[in-house]
Amino acid sequence: MIDPVSDRRPPITPQLALRVAFIGGLAFVLFGIVFFRLWYLQVLDGDRYLAQAQSNRVRTERIQAPRGTIVDRNGNVLVQNRQATLVQLDPEQIPQEEKTAALEWGQRVTARLKKPKGQRGRYGVPIPEVATPELEERFKRLARVLEMSVDEIQRRTVQQIAQVPYARVTLKTDVPDKMRDYIEERQEQFPGVEVGQKYLREYPQRELAAQIVGTVGEVSPKQLEDRKRYRGVSQGAIVGQEGLEYQYDEFLRGRDGATRIVVNAQGENRGQGRTREPRVGHTVKLTLDLELQKAAQEALQRGMMAARGNGNRGDAGAFVAMDPTNGEILALGSAPSFDPNVLSRPISQERYEALFSEEAGAPRFNRAIASQYATGSTFKTVTAYAGLAAGLVTPETRIADAGCIKVGLAKQEFCNAGKTANGSVDLREAMKVSSDIYFYRLGQNLNPLKGEILQSWAKRFGFGKTTGIDLPGEAGGNVPDRDWRARVGKAEADCRKRRKIPLTARAGCGISDMRPWTFGDNMNLSVGQGDLQATPLQLALSYAILANGGKVVEPHVGKLVEDDRGRELQSLRRGAPKRVKLDAGYREAIMDGLHQAASAPGGTSTTTFEGWPHDRYPVYGKTGTAEVINAEGYFEQSWYVAYVPSPTKPIVVAVTVEKGGFGAEAAAPAVRQILSQHFFNKPGVFKVGTSRTN
Repeated sequence: MIDPVSDRRPPITPQLALRVAFIGGLAFVLFGIVFFRLWYLQVLDGDRYLAQAQSNRVRTERIQAPRGTIVDRNGNVLVQNRQATLVQLDPEQIPQEEKTAALEWGQRVTARLKKPKGQRGRYGVPIPEVATPELEERFKRLARVLEMSVDEIQRRTVQQIAQVPYARVTLKTDVPDKMRDYIEERQEQFPGVEVGQKYLREYPQRELAAQIVGTVGEVSPKQLEDRKRYRGVSQGAIVGQEGLEYQYDEFLRGRDGATRIVVNAQGENRGQGRTREPRVGHTVKLTLDLELQKAAQEALQRGMMAARGNGNRGDAGAFVAMDPTNGEILALGSAPSFDPNVLSRPISQERYEALFSEEAGAPRFNRAIASQYATGSTFKTVTAYAGLAAGLVTPETRIADAGCIKVGLAKQEFCNAGKTANGSVDLREAMKVSSDIYFYRLGQNLNPLKGEILQSWAKRFGFGKTTGIDLPGEAGGNVPDRDWRARVGKAEADCRKRRKIPLTARAGCGISDMRPWTFGDNMNLSVGQGDLQATPLQLALSYAILANGGKVVEPHVGKLVEDDRGRELQSLRRGAPKRVKLDAGYREAIMDGLHQAASAPGGTSTTTFEGWPHDRYPVYGKTGTAEVINAEGYFEQSWYVAYVPSPTKPIVVAVTVEKGGFGAEAAAPAVRQILSQHFFNKPGVFKVGTSRTN
């Protein structure tokens, strides 16, 4: 049993009861105060605090990172930065009516672009008018100061709001100090207008290497979808768009900084948060030699002038100078050229068309790597090697050259330039005088052999595929063969079927004449004519492969990446070279012919290189004159390719002048000047040759 006495608890004393009551009352009062305060904040004063919270916003301001510089192999600057002043509109100070109209305009533009081209109509979506009289008055004041029209300010405002509603609207970039000072001194007249700084790309060499260095621009929404290439890049950032600026953008770009700023609904600064400093981009050092680049561009211009002096148009051209042992590009250019500084700031469509359209010569087009031409007789090195490798001839085999030959049942005639007869010639002599008949015979006899030997060797010498140069936009060219002829014939037939054009009609889609492959195609290919298409870079590489004894280097412009103190961070060397097995005796015979063409009496470029020190720097060169027939008429394209060996600075140079006439008249003199600069640090004489061969 439980002892009732021992289970009994002692009574609470009056003092303890008083303490408990006091503590409980105090807790109740405190709870009541907290409850009442919460009720007051949420119920009675909630709207006011909600409005304050909504009016204070955090804005992230991007701090532009300076891009890295681009320098030549000796540290000479090709691309750098400069600070420019820009005038912007704060988006918080733009009326909501204007924003709404801009967003609706953007939606209509997007909807129009989604339609097929044939259903879009002739005219675009018109820009809406300025939304409010107050904003229009502000735009008028700005227009007077910035020397712009109100319509232009409205167009830029609407277009930018439609793309990025929260970003500042850039009205004008690179404004003079006078405009900047006027706005800053009269800020009350321009509410919401801000003056800021921006890094612009500067190209101190102007037109030199313009197609190589390329251009920059604001990253596009489509580019941002490529998360691998543009990882960490935000809307509005500046990225490379063309040339080396695009190719090595990951090194040049750097990293933008950012500042978190709290602003109220009036756009007033309410405090600044954490700032991340921008990181400058790295320096990219190139393999280019600036002085050689200058000399080469001037030599090409002189070649074009010489062509015009001979009655040709000579309106465009290109050059490549390369170290054949490692693929380093020493100079590369295209004419006409342009000043990239023009594109470092906004440009009107009208001015852009005037400077860069087809009618203006398409100066942004890099003809050295992207133009595809018939190469003329410069291709004969490939034909010579194919004939030797197939056992059709030896270096000593002689072929009669009477100036013309007639082949086939139709007795189709093939002739030398001017029907010049060279008599009986072997391979070396055929190279020296550029005998078309010798190579026509090789092309004719190679045609029936199994394996399309001429085409096979053309591809081994680098034709018909890209070289892998570290520049965007390289073309692969074309080596015509039976399969290619069948493909384009089928494409023409399919096109005619879709357009309901009879297969027997003379005029069709312009893809092909739908004829089968014939020996004539191979004969034309043997002298670099017909449907052969190659770039100047491919031609330079083919001569490098021959000079190297079969080593196939990968052409490249990038050399290494440096930090802002000039310390090497990364090499941009290419992969290990491939090899093509070449017979040493065959190679020697072809090289002998090339050297005789530039130095022996009767050589096609001997007069061009008269006085050249062949004992120190022997030239192995070949002229080429490609016949071009297009909608503009009949033209002759001037070509010259040369290799000069040296223990310390070997070089291969290829030059072409569109509508330039014979190879010795325009391209060969330009090559001589490039070689003179390379070996003697001065352009030397410009000597027009007298040979008129293909």
